[in-house]
Amino acid sequence: MNQKNVLSLRAFALALVASALVTLPTHAQAKEPVKAAVEASVAATKDGANTPTADAKNQAPAIETAPAEKPLSEDEKKASINAADAITAFDASTVVGAPKPWQLGFQEAATPIKKAVYPLHDAVLIVITLITLLVLGLMIYIVLRFNKTRNPKPATFTHNKTIEIIWTVIPILILVGIAIPSVRIHYKLYYNENALTNPDLTVKVVGNQWYWSYEYPEHGIKFDSNITKDADLPEGAPRLLEVDNALVVPVGKIVRVQLTAADVMHAFAVPSFGIKKGAIPGRLNETWFQAEKEGVYYGQCSILCGKLHGYMPIKVIVVSPEKFDIWVKGAKMKFANNEMLQFAALNQ
Repeated sequence: MNQKNVLSLRAFALALVASALVTLPTHAQAKEPVKAAVEASVAATKDGANTPTADAKNQAPAIETAPAEKPLSEDEKKASINAADAITAFDASTVVGAPKPWQLGFQEAATPIKKAVYPLHDAVLIVITLITLLVLGLMIYIVLRFNKTRNPKPATFTHNKTIEIIWTVIPILILVGIAIPSVRIHYKLYYNENALTNPDLTVKVVGNQWYWSYEYPEHGIKFDSNITKDADLPEGAPRLLEVDNALVVPVGKIVRVQLTAADVMHAFAVPSFGIKKGAIPGRLNETWFQAEKEGVYYGQCSILCGKLHGYMPIKVIVVSPEKFDIWVKGAKMKFANNEMLQFAALNQ
């Protein structure tokens, strides 16, 4: 092979090598598609990854969306409001928790707490009655036995260890016997974590001079409750206890009451429920009750809050869960536009 052919062959080989080098990707170039894919995946995750592809969309069944609720007509709204008003309308036969003329004892118990208070009260009443009779008997005996006529020469001793031990130990035992059930009831009412952290219904109560404001945060209902004038009292309604807008709760449900005040201190008390809690400005107090019987229950502000303190009644209507749902539906419409502050309608 002559020198000219050798040079041509070498040139052809160099051309092939150069062509191969040009077509091979570099290491950095090989990484670029992978990097682009990762960046695309991260971007898809940020924008809401797991978005189905076109094929997946075609294969996935269509999701049925619930049709929008049809707005109620004016007649339907009026019917709901009338149904709610019918539930809260006064009926003398439904009154359970209210004072009666010449009544002795407590009002009828309607909650587990109040039912537990009654036997404790009766037991303590018996104990203090026996103590009173014993002390009275001892005093009468001393007056008759150790007066100057019958006992002209008094005894000279000044101490008796046995008697001192007896009259110290026995009162201690009596107090311990009273304290144990008292602390149990107190703990059940004020430290019931289940009732305070997991209630069935929450009601916010605000004390004002001199009316109450109620709010159902879970239902978006808020209204004021004012005393009813004597001239407007329904037949059979108790004077100074009837109101225009009552608190409505379902029977058998745990109701958490959150209390505060807008001006001065008030106290929310319903005797049949066994609750009494202060409503203090700048502070949020809590209590709870579980009414076991349907009916109407009355209470009052039980702390001196001003000259019209006696005109702050509380009315609670306990209804079935079904009636409560009907009342909620109507109350949402009745109080939806009630943004004006309603001052107490007091007797003149």
